Amino acid sequence: MLRVHAGLMKELDTDLAAGHGLSLSTYEVLLFLADAPGGKMRMAQLADSVLLSRSGLTRLVDRLERAGLVEREPCPSDQRGFNALITEEGREVFDAARLTHLSGVRERFLSRFSDEDLATMGEFWDRVQPGASSGGGAC
Repeated sequence: MLRVHAGLMKELDTDLAAGHGLSLSTYEVLLFLADAPGGKMRMAQLADSVLLSRSGLTRLVDRLERAGLVEREPCPSDQRGFNALITEEGREVFDAARLTHLSGVRERFLSRFSDEDLATMGEFWDRVQPGASSGGGAC
């Protein structure tokens, strides 16, 4: 399972890098921000969502901010916290990259299974982690 997952992630990462100059981690940050209300999330919540350490997310957001893809703004309800906010340019980059990513997921994964297989697989994931097959952000 780990070998297949690592291989698939490497291929999807290569597609995004070649087509858009993005890493899979960058894509995932933009995905969560694009899908969030108002295009923004608390940095701590975003780190948890993309499975990065808070310091790892901070470094990634620093790079995305320099590239003009996200902005940081103080959190109005907590003066110590910050929100990450996707910019219009970030949304445009994400929208283009999403087509590449979804195509890669379909080609390398979904196309190899029937609808019945996928439903069964979803049931298996739910046995391991309840709610895992119900999403948590569309690809």
